[in-house]
Amino acid sequence: MKLSALFLACGMAASGLAQAFDEPTRTTAAELRDQALRGSGAYDTIASLTTEVGPRLAGSEGDKKAVAWAVKMLKAKGFDRVWTEPVRFPAWTRSQESAEILAPFPQKLAITALGHSEGTPAGGIAAEVVRYESLEALQADTSGRAKGKIVFIDRRMERARDGGGYGPVVAARTKGVNAAADKGALALVIRSVGTDSDRFPHTGVSHYDEKQTTRIPAAALSNPDADLLARVLGYGKPTRLKLKLDVANGPEVETANVIAEIRGREKPEEVVLLGAHLDSWDLGTGALDDGAGVAIVSQAGALIGALPQAPKRTIRVVLFANEETGLVGAKAYNSLHKDELKHHIIGAESDFGAGPIYRLSSTVPDALLPALDGIVKELAPLGISRGDNTSSGGPDMRPMQGDGMPVAELAQDGTDYFDFHHTANDTLDKVNPKHLDQNVAAYVVFAYLMAQH
Repeated sequence: MKLSALFLACGMAASGLAQAFDEPTRTTAAELRDQALRGSGAYDTIASLTTEVGPRLAGSEGDKKAVAWAVKMLKAKGFDRVWTEPVRFPAWTRSQESAEILAPFPQKLAITALGHSEGTPAGGIAAEVVRYESLEALQADTSGRAKGKIVFIDRRMERARDGGGYGPVVAARTKGVNAAADKGALALVIRSVGTDSDRFPHTGVSHYDEKQTTRIPAAALSNPDADLLARVLGYGKPTRLKLKLDVANGPEVETANVIAEIRGREKPEEVVLLGAHLDSWDLGTGALDDGAGVAIVSQAGALIGALPQAPKRTIRVVLFANEETGLVGAKAYNSLHKDELKHHIIGAESDFGAGPIYRLSSTVPDALLPALDGIVKELAPLGISRGDNTSSGGPDMRPMQGDGMPVAELAQDGTDYFDFHHTANDTLDKVNPKHLDQNVAAYVVFAYLMAQH
């Protein structure tokens, strides 16, 4: 269905949302908000996930354990219905990885393979390094100097509250491997896409072009090690690097989206969608990315489910499979539920850690704007203001948004999120329980008011 047509359908389905919230509804929303602030229980959910399951690389044994864990957790929280929907994709595994400068100053480096990277030969790759300040500089180079070399893309990410420094640099991770291969390089290493100065390299998926005939290995250096390599290159002497990546792209595997509902009492076919992703990278325990999101949306739904009376519309929590390597679970959900999307009133995803929420933005038809403005009034005690109407609802919302589903973004403070993102340092101790409760409070107000009006 075309975007405009589906927006119109959603607007018609939600015509009542243009009205003000009545006093009993506002009172219940405030009670839910304050209950979450007093202690939502979400921290215990992350603790359980990161302790009992741990890393959840898509397609791994940890991923399978996470699906079983999530089903059990959601049932225990009292949702009316919990089920799974299969998702299939090619697996990727990591075994061992190492890198070292061989000359002119031998040094070991902290490095990690990028997701879906090809492995090196058993003995590794040893070659001279050539540095580029950005992906664009590599793409523009016609000198031939990268041929037979290891390409090093050395662009540093800038820190920002909204994560705005991510976009300008992440293309080096996702597309750099193709550009380097096109120039005849033997391998690619990049400065980690992260804002920290710790010796923890940041992984993340690398997308090989299907038309690429040569697939080369790709890895990321920790920021201090990228600094080191840049300094060594600054001496102007030939610099040789040895890279060993024992990784493999494997056969197709099956995992699942895990879904739970609080069924609406009057309009059960109309859905307020809350999303997070269940998978994580394998280096840390995925506490921030996205154990926090799993806990936030699950607990928000559970608090609504514990009310004496269900809201008018259905609250649906979806814990998506394999977000990390290409929104695979979200695309599967969108495909399976495409005919129902006209009844998805709005969707929002928590996938930016556990920093305090400070803004509610959206991309919705005009019919929903009064409801969102009313919701912001109930969120004001949490320090949340109204944003614009041109924002995303989160990565896993994009497939549904592309087919017309209205979305909201409860923007979290991500000032330090990219210090830990996709590293071994993404662990439970980075989660602030009070900030987590504030997130649950915001999501429970948003979801309840959208579902109840």
